[in-house]
Amino acid sequence: MRYFVANVVLFFLLVGVLFAQHSDPAVIQAVKISEKLKFDGILNDSIWQAIPHISNFTQRELNYGEPASERTEVAVAYDKNSLYIGIWCYQQAEIVAKYMTPDFDYESDDNFQIMLSPFDDNRTGYLFAINPNGARADILISGGEDGNEDWNGVWDAKTTVTAAGWFAEVVIPFSTLQFKTDSVLNWALNFERDVVSRNEQSLWQAWSRDNSIFSVVNAGKLLNLRNIAYAKRFELKPYLLAGRHFEKGDDVSYPFKIGGDLTVNISPTLKLNLSSYTDFAQVESDRIPVNLSRFGIYFPEKRQFFLDGYDFYSFYLGDRNHAFYSRQLGSMNGGEVPIVAGARLFGKIGRNDIGFLHIVEGKTDETPAVNNTVFRYKRNVGRQSYVGGIFTNLYDGEQSSQLLGVDASYQSSTFLKHKNISIRGTVSTTMRDFSLQENSLSYRLSVDYPNDLVDNFMAIGSMQKNFDPKLGYLRRSNYNSYSWYLRISPRVLSSYGVKRLVLKPWGFTAYQTRSSGELESFSNETRPFGAVLKSGDRFEFNFIQNYDRLDAVFELTEAVVIPQGKYMMYAYEFQLESYQARRMWLALRYRWGDFYSGRIKTFEAETGLNVNKYFNVNVSYSANWLSFTEEDIVTNELTAYLNLAPNPRLSFSLFAQYNDLDEIMIYNIRLHWIPRIGSDFYFVYNIGYNEPLKQIEYLKPQTSDAALKLVYRITF
Repeated sequence: MRYFVANVVLFFLLVGVLFAQHSDPAVIQAVKISEKLKFDGILNDSIWQAIPHISNFTQRELNYGEPASERTEVAVAYDKNSLYIGIWCYQQAEIVAKYMTPDFDYESDDNFQIMLSPFDDNRTGYLFAINPNGARADILISGGEDGNEDWNGVWDAKTTVTAAGWFAEVVIPFSTLQFKTDSVLNWALNFERDVVSRNEQSLWQAWSRDNSIFSVVNAGKLLNLRNIAYAKRFELKPYLLAGRHFEKGDDVSYPFKIGGDLTVNISPTLKLNLSSYTDFAQVESDRIPVNLSRFGIYFPEKRQFFLDGYDFYSFYLGDRNHAFYSRQLGSMNGGEVPIVAGARLFGKIGRNDIGFLHIVEGKTDETPAVNNTVFRYKRNVGRQSYVGGIFTNLYDGEQSSQLLGVDASYQSSTFLKHKNISIRGTVSTTMRDFSLQENSLSYRLSVDYPNDLVDNFMAIGSMQKNFDPKLGYLRRSNYNSYSWYLRISPRVLSSYGVKRLVLKPWGFTAYQTRSSGELESFSNETRPFGAVLKSGDRFEFNFIQNYDRLDAVFELTEAVVIPQGKYMMYAYEFQLESYQARRMWLALRYRWGDFYSGRIKTFEAETGLNVNKYFNVNVSYSANWLSFTEEDIVTNELTAYLNLAPNPRLSFSLFAQYNDLDEIMIYNIRLHWIPRIGSDFYFVYNIGYNEPLKQIEYLKPQTSDAALKLVYRITF
């Protein structure tokens, strides 16, 4: 073992260094204004001409370290209530702007991104992205490497396009942000501009390829924000919902609901959310894929009440397991459970991150009323590290279940001078009625070296068989796990149009049944060849090895039951993807090989079509051909997204999916109008069928739901 560790350390020491680059000026002096700006995206107000502009953007891609090919200027102003950013994107290249919808796919359009970290804590922040059409997308940044794309902030943008390029004004109310209280504030700030027709990515600061704009610690600075505060202490968002619910065999019902959320800004860094009779009718339907594994499907959180401050509650156990999974709240066995009331307190107090949540679920015919409590704590240590813990409790009136965990993370962007490294450890246990149980412990230790040339991840973990987090998510338990993923991306063959190779010598995880010590499963993927081209296209070829020990029969379908036994499976995979910035793009994946006692061939295809900036279509299809001694099986899955947006505040979408393995066909029709930023009107219509395609009577669905919902934002 010691020789193995020594070789890993030597391997890291041999890796070259790319610097987290900075150029002058690396700071922006914020200019306070007293006159009101005309918010129209034209940038002809006298204030924009008078205040300083920065223009020192440097390429990260394609031509590392060279000045941006298109001139970009940025100026920053503020008043007591809001931050204003003026953006000049001069452009001779073709302007690519395919989307108008909120939360658009900004990486496949020309775009401008603003990374803002009001805490200046080297860890967390906000990302605001716009395209030339004025479409907006936003992300909550956590840990300098990840972000929550489902978060929605209250901010606005206006753009104009001329022969000289495209130009924008962005306004970010301070009430959208959380920040320290002081008379003079200095925040971390960075900008990125992408010109996708040239596959070019330029940043104001920190254009090292080892980091992205999410790297808060390497950003520039916004200086001398003075005497700003929340203009309003309270935000009230009442809602009114009227609907129609039909389920075959039951009477039609007409739900009418009134509820709302109240946000109290206890301090500029600490928020209290109160919710009553919370309803999530406007949330987009989940995609339910064909699942040929013996494990369940993890669905991401999409409900806004749980998304704001999401990272303050996150506690990852490793191996796709989570100590707290917010989708446990408000649902039971795939059905909806009413949330009678909820409270969340989250934010920062000094160097302390706090996340408290208490949700009361109402009684139904099948379940009692339940009280759910979560408390998450982190203490920031040093420049980027932390120590912390989590406590969860579920009480149903008769018994309670708890989880108690501690974790710590050492993170640095100066390892080997200018490389990234993250070392994290967790230990947790579950209890019943506050009493420790036998065999209910879980732990994990991981080391991550996420850099451009070499991305290396190693972890060991363990979970005892009685570990049972009632408010969490477990994919599997009763295991010891060992993981090592190594990716190498040399930037060679440039003269042949290659941007970088994407090679994977190995990427494996092995699971050992803890109670017996026997190997349970093993998976490994080796990529001998793969590349991202300068054109934006990419391809890869993979060898895949899987081992699985079935201790019980695996019922794949009613006709095919895989017997107990030990199965070693080998497969091959080819992937090809064209550049998604094009008006039409295509991604293909083909895999063939062993599948337990049989054989499998899998074909997946996805295509996107930009009809114009108002109308976009995305369609994906997958099929599996499985061959067994007793029977052959063919599965099909088809999904389609249609988005129509006359302007950035009005959008119509259709999401349709068909899955013949589970005999599911679902249509989700959604109209979303934003009368003003922060307020929303929705019309949602869901149609569902649960029977074989040939038997479907399209005019007689098994379920249908229609809802009109108005959410209105009031600040005071």
